[in-house]
Amino acid sequence: MKIRGTPGVFMGSMVGALLTAALIAVFYAGWRLADLPFVPFDVFDWTTRILPGTLIEFAISAMVAIIRGLHLGPTSVVAKFIEQAMGIVGLFITGVVAGAVVFGVLRALRGRYAYVSGFFLGLLAAIPAVLISSFLGKIAVTPPLVSAVWILFVFVSWGMSFGVAYLRLSDLSVSVDRDSGLQPSVQRVSRRKFLIRLAGFTATITVSGAMVGLLSERHSRMKLASLMPWSATHVLPNAGAAVKPALGTRPEYTPLERHYRIDINTTPPKIDGMMWRLKIGGLVEKPLSMTLDDIRRYDPLHQFVTLSCISNPVGGDLIGTTRWTGVSLKSLLPDLGLKSSATHLKISSADGFWETLPLDTIMADERVMLAYAWDGVPLLEDHGFPLRVYIPDVHGMKQPKWIESIEAMDHWEPGYWVVRGWDKVAKMKATSVIDTIAVDMTIISADQRKLVPIGGIAHAGARGISKVELRVDDGPWQTAEIRTPLSQMTWVIWRYDWPFEPGKHTFTVRCYDGSNTPQIVEAMPPAPSGASGLFSKSQKF
Repeated sequence: MKIRGTPGVFMGSMVGALLTAALIAVFYAGWRLADLPFVPFDVFDWTTRILPGTLIEFAISAMVAIIRGLHLGPTSVVAKFIEQAMGIVGLFITGVVAGAVVFGVLRALRGRYAYVSGFFLGLLAAIPAVLISSFLGKIAVTPPLVSAVWILFVFVSWGMSFGVAYLRLSDLSVSVDRDSGLQPSVQRVSRRKFLIRLAGFTATITVSGAMVGLLSERHSRMKLASLMPWSATHVLPNAGAAVKPALGTRPEYTPLERHYRIDINTTPPKIDGMMWRLKIGGLVEKPLSMTLDDIRRYDPLHQFVTLSCISNPVGGDLIGTTRWTGVSLKSLLPDLGLKSSATHLKISSADGFWETLPLDTIMADERVMLAYAWDGVPLLEDHGFPLRVYIPDVHGMKQPKWIESIEAMDHWEPGYWVVRGWDKVAKMKATSVIDTIAVDMTIISADQRKLVPIGGIAHAGARGISKVELRVDDGPWQTAEIRTPLSQMTWVIWRYDWPFEPGKHTFTVRCYDGSNTPQIVEAMPPAPSGASGLFSKSQKF
């Protein structure tokens, strides 16, 4: 007689795992090679946009705390890796579950409609993916129709593969001799051989797709490495400052590859600089469209700037300093043809991020700028190419990247993160940090005392720093030396040479902003208005 194979839920989940791994690899290769949508990241980004702000706030705080607590590496790099991994794992688990469900349904139907079921599975996955990709609109170099066809083709092929696998496994039946108990094991061996072959096939696709994508990514990094930054050929303006950083203090000028990146995307929007236009509308006499060359024709403004993420805890690494180049928004205003009723500009990004900026702020501060370069090279794709805004004294959450439009309005509207519960003003707080206690670089003073250099940074947005003080254990506050900053808008490097005393000691630092206002002592978490509190570090000598 015949024994008909009836693969079930468990085998379906195995097939789902194999096919979905290949699916992810194909999407990855298409993304890296042809700028086609990478569905796992798109779905993750869409999810974070629709979740409640309180949940996102909790997730951000928890992620930063875990990364810092376990010392996993640079916070922004590790956070992006975790976000991307969550997107990929989410699609993988979905594929495993889909395989189990499809095989369970086909088993109940005795294998009928296998191809139809696979087709509709692919279609069911493709339609929301197409809508999500279209909604995000992060890839501006690929026509929407091409992206939609690509997603439909890949998902339908994936879905149909379930039907093929189910029928193939079901057809692995054998004639069973009534007097032999060996034949069922032959059937199991046949199924095992098929699964091994399927695993080999999907592994080939998975590895090939991953390798193609990684080689493409490596090529992109090589192009980045070929750029010549301003800092490679110029001396910093404070190079001759009398106060030298204590060994172990973070670099005063942050290399581009080490500057933090925090935004609402697993991957940055892909924008064709030649096709990009800055659209200006709303309360204007006539809508405008400006190219990047149009903006570059204005007198360039170069500024050394320290930018910090509002999610940065005291002592965190979500902060960096570099040289920005762009155009003062104040000098651009006369050419925008604003109507007299306009009071605010709504600045919107390609990724759906936006912020509202009062015209009064622009008119009062020439440092507000539309930036198109960092450290003498065009903005990197990860950091806002082709255009981003800089607003002195506020956190990065108020400063859109990948700008595509400016709308003149007669009222204020809450920005992307303000809608989600973060601070309306997001003003940078005065903060000081100990980076190093250089126990291995002691110096001998003129009176033969052994001194231990201690150093770090202090910053207060664009308000500057007037004083930094250090306390050892419960002793008095001692004034530290301050290195001349790169500009009024950057952090300062401070240093204190501490007279050595054996034992375990706790060092605490505090600072005062440019108006001599002391930093906030009360410890507060980053959400919703930025972290505050004194930074302490203990060391045993």
